[in-house]
Amino acid sequence: MSASSTARRVAATVLTAGALVSAVALPASAHDGDRDRHRQPRVEISRVQADSPGRDNGSNRWLNAEWVEITNNTRRAVNLDGWTLRDRGGNRYRFDDVRLQGRSSVRIHTGVGRDTRTDLFQDRRHYVWDDHADTATLRDDRGRTVDTESWGRHHHRR
Repeated sequence: MSASSTARRVAATVLTAGALVSAVALPASAHDGDRDRHRQPRVEISRVQADSPGRDNGSNRWLNAEWVEITNNTRRAVNLDGWTLRDRGGNRYRFDDVRLQGRSSVRIHTGVGRDTRTDLFQDRRHYVWDDHADTATLRDDRGRTVDTESWGRHHHRR
């Protein structure tokens, strides 16, 4: 066998191996893009307690047992000033001068209370969230939907 035919065979083998590696790598990189699309959102509605536990008597204590939890999944603080949280019926809570630290959560309670880093209060005298079916929508200060959370059958209202 001549040196040139050996060189051609080696070159063909290398090209074939390169093509196989590229074909195998392509689906892997496409899959990585899919993974990015399903990543945990920066800020999300992480939990909702629409139905106050226990026997409901409409008191401020029971109103404050109804809440929506917002979580910042990043390491950096997020300024929520001007963001809104709405129910399906149009009730709106506007965040005013709220900075949510990285990897932390805040609960937005329906009733009256004193705002802290972990608990905010809508200062309402009536329930907002439908126990059986509703949708919480979180929007940023530009009106873009950041996250939604729905529960129950959406034809029943309180």
